[in-house]
Amino acid sequence: MRKSCLLALVLAILAGIRIASADPVSELSGFSIFDKIDLAQLAKSDGKTAHGPPMSNSRFLSVQSVYVLPGAITESVFARIKGAPDNGPVRALVNATAKMGNDLQVSREEAARWKGGNPALSAAGGDFWIGVLAGRGRAFVSGGTSAEAPYDHAGPAVRAGEELNGLLREQSKIRKQFAGLLDNSGIGRGAGSLKPDLYWELLNADNVAVATLGAFYSRNANGAVQVADTFYYASGGYYVTLTLHQMWPVEIDGKPHTLVWRGDMVSSAALADLHGVEKLGSESAMMKDIAKSVALFRKERAR
Repeated sequence: MRKSCLLALVLAILAGIRIASADPVSELSGFSIFDKIDLAQLAKSDGKTAHGPPMSNSRFLSVQSVYVLPGAITESVFARIKGAPDNGPVRALVNATAKMGNDLQVSREEAARWKGGNPALSAAGGDFWIGVLAGRGRAFVSGGTSAEAPYDHAGPAVRAGEELNGLLREQSKIRKQFAGLLDNSGIGRGAGSLKPDLYWELLNADNVAVATLGAFYSRNANGAVQVADTFYYASGGYYVTLTLHQMWPVEIDGKPHTLVWRGDMVSSAALADLHGVEKLGSESAMMKDIAKSVALFRKERAR
């Protein structure tokens, strides 16, 4: 919900700066896997979703989609975690906190701050996670992902910035297309000149509650709008995610529309253990989730 609200705001900005791009379809084909797009046909559908190019790192996964939208387009922040519902996923996070389990993605220093006590999120467990989220949020504001502590509580160090840069290196055309945005953000580097919208969410990943921190960036790019949205911290489930959007004003049958390209990337330790059919199954599940998200967003925008 938070992400769809931010994206809707960007679309409203695009509506106010509708400068015709030279050729949105040609630009799209230059960096994405969608080399042939029929705008009229695309506008009548919920869009297209496809596997991204293969990547050499086994824990990386990417999906791309394209669609058309009708119409011209302090620590107290984290206190809500104490009101999390008492359900199975939250209890799984509580149990992992009590044991400071190996699956928790925290630094050694963060893990050392857990002194025991009631691990419930409404009690000492909530205080622990508020401290982790607030500390990492402040680090991101001051120094981007380069300032984030590694996940090294229970194994080799994994750094969010390196994971994000690894995902982008594997897709050089996309990295080049979004260079103007990424190079001025805190994604995979120090704090940039662009100011992000920061947010946090408590999500369900494989029936375990996951505390996450996100940053949302946008900029006008020659009549189009580019967006970068990342979960740069997650307490479990995956290391990082990155979603990129580019939106162009287009005209179909004499009416204003918005052509949208979306690229989703994720780095997760669990993906490294998948091979063959299992890996394809994971990609297909991700594609279905994204397709549902796109269809819902298009439906909301059409109201």
